[in-house]
Amino acid sequence: MNFTYYIPTRILFGRGALNELHTQKLPGKKAMIVTTAGKSIRKYGYLDRVSEELAKAGVSIVLFDRIQPNPVKQHVMEGAELARRKQCDFIVGLGGGSSIDSAKSIALMATNEGDYWDYIAGGTGKAQVPQNRPLPVIAITTTAGTGSEADPWTVITKEETNEKIGFGYDDTFPVLSIVDPELMASVPPSLTAFQGFDALFHSTEGYLAQCANPVSDALSLKAIELIGKHLPSAVRNGKDMAAREGMAIANTLSGMVESTSSCLSEHSLEHALSAYHPDLPHGAGLIMISQAYYTHFAQAHACDSRLIDMARALGKKDATHPMDFVIALVQLQVACGVDNLKMSDYGIRREDLPVMAKNARDTMGDLFLLDPIALSEEDCIAIYEQSYR
Repeated sequence: MNFTYYIPTRILFGRGALNELHTQKLPGKKAMIVTTAGKSIRKYGYLDRVSEELAKAGVSIVLFDRIQPNPVKQHVMEGAELARRKQCDFIVGLGGGSSIDSAKSIALMATNEGDYWDYIAGGTGKAQVPQNRPLPVIAITTTAGTGSEADPWTVITKEETNEKIGFGYDDTFPVLSIVDPELMASVPPSLTAFQGFDALFHSTEGYLAQCANPVSDALSLKAIELIGKHLPSAVRNGKDMAAREGMAIANTLSGMVESTSSCLSEHSLEHALSAYHPDLPHGAGLIMISQAYYTHFAQAHACDSRLIDMARALGKKDATHPMDFVIALVQLQVACGVDNLKMSDYGIRREDLPVMAKNARDTMGDLFLLDPIALSEEDCIAIYEQSYR
């Protein structure tokens, strides 16, 4: 029953919440907006709206719009150099988890010397302690997926070594986050599903983690319930604002789960896949391995009661067996049209799976320590093998 609760982020939630940005106490007069290299942020007017809100508050802006769906260290370093050169006071992450994660990492390197990987623990990282506080970060999320607006975590890939590793500490929490479901209505069905399952697995992993506690348990089960109820509707009809709203709050709750509990090795295993194959959406990779992953724990009877709790939260009210969660999970994937994803469609080869299993343990091995039961490297390869098609 020992735990620490610390989520210092002010969150503005609700339809139209973006319109309140200019009324907030902002951490300076010059901001760098960090967003993706894609077209949607401009196409749907989100960049213009954020720029107008900042202008109303007397804040000038610098734009850095090079972020990829799986963000890379090169762009972190480029963004940080620009923020220093332009003397920015704070960073605004506008978009999905990739933009917000990149904003956090850029904020760190804007005030600290050396290379970003100097501060990474795991893989070839040097695990150095930052000497200076990062620039403040404001997160404006346009997706319901990572929960990055409510946690300190950021995941970046070191391209030359295929290392995709998470990082974060108290000072990388956003100081302010805006969660406006209206900004999510433009996300296409497939990405809505991928992002929604990412939020789901943050919550399921957080519920099974050995560091789970009463606070994270409550947040996890509520997020799972909301996702089971609203994700299929959001996938079918992106303009269904009740569904978008339900997914938005579920996503933010899942970020709070990440702040009070932890991910498990499921995320380590997926990070290895998308580190080598950056075109693979993170949520899609998680979906691919999820059935085999949770079946492993169910068959090992490592966390029976918790799997049953999650099955009931996901909508299978008569659940009595740990495999009922896997059944409910697959039913949700069918309902969202993502039950037939193939690793081979993203260039993943069966013969490379052992290399990825080793990568998962070498880069994010700490998450394996929180699993309900220890997974060996052979177990990881078996989960990949069972998931491969």
